[in-house]
Amino acid sequence: MRLDSYIAMLPDGMNRSKLKSGVTEIMLNGNRAKLSAKVGAGDQIDIEWEDNIPTDIVPEDIPLDIIYEDKDVTVVNKKQGMVTHPASGNWTGTLVNALLYHWGRTAIPQETNLSASQMLSQRRPGIVHRLDKDTSGVIITAKNRNAEEWLQKQFKDRKLGKIYIAIVTGAPPKANGEIKTQIIRDPKDRKRFRAVTNTGSGKFAHTLYKHIASYGTYSLVALKLKTGRTHQIRVHLKYLGCPILGDPLYGRKTTGTIFEGATLMLHAYMLKIRLPNKKKYTVFKANTPVRFKKVLRVLHQNYSKEIPGKKK
Repeated sequence: MRLDSYIAMLPDGMNRSKLKSGVTEIMLNGNRAKLSAKVGAGDQIDIEWEDNIPTDIVPEDIPLDIIYEDKDVTVVNKKQGMVTHPASGNWTGTLVNALLYHWGRTAIPQETNLSASQMLSQRRPGIVHRLDKDTSGVIITAKNRNAEEWLQKQFKDRKLGKIYIAIVTGAPPKANGEIKTQIIRDPKDRKRFRAVTNTGSGKFAHTLYKHIASYGTYSLVALKLKTGRTHQIRVHLKYLGCPILGDPLYGRKTTGTIFEGATLMLHAYMLKIRLPNKKKYTVFKANTPVRFKKVLRVLHQNYSKEIPGKKK
């Protein structure tokens, strides 16, 4: 029978209306599925949904560090800790809430008689890409539908440049290298992802890296994304054996170290993209955040700086 019909008939099941309005992801035997998917005996069904969806996404007077703005786009240096768009557990205080206020927009009523994809797009006006909550740096947003479509196409076709910087524990194996894997959800923890190889499962992910310098057991790394998967850099650096310092999901514990209590040391430093109706690319940069400067200051004080490939 249909998946939604099966769930609705369970003793504690959700009716179709709630499923349609609240579901964020459905996995059938480890693969993404729709409510219309057919299910049978022995199938494993995993559903993520959100409760207490607000009636409106409201503008909020939240200060923004604006790098650039014109009639089509707003480029922001997103601070660490800010969620990109409203979602379960974070309905206020997001970049979208701040942008609505900055743009002088009114609240957006949340209709529930739409498809899941329509409702999701309704909650993130102008958002064409995202940064994790604890990742800071450059993010570009669209102020109108034409600009949104223009930017979305570049992200879809990967005709842009994105460079991140990270401070990691350990060191990459080469001065310059690349990581190619599939990325799948961790079956033991739905909030995490894993890098795997030699499998047809998951989504292909490709990251280039440059090992800039090492300081004892820590390193400064620059990364360029060739694909854009959720948690890609964080997962790929863990896969290399040098997880990001302060990463609560994939990193090593900082308790008892000189960086006890450190937060995620990942920053979107540069974005190279064509603005709407422009032939040439524009480069936007977000200054190195204070938390990076503080960590680097401690590293310089406690360790000698080593440049990969440079003779001592």
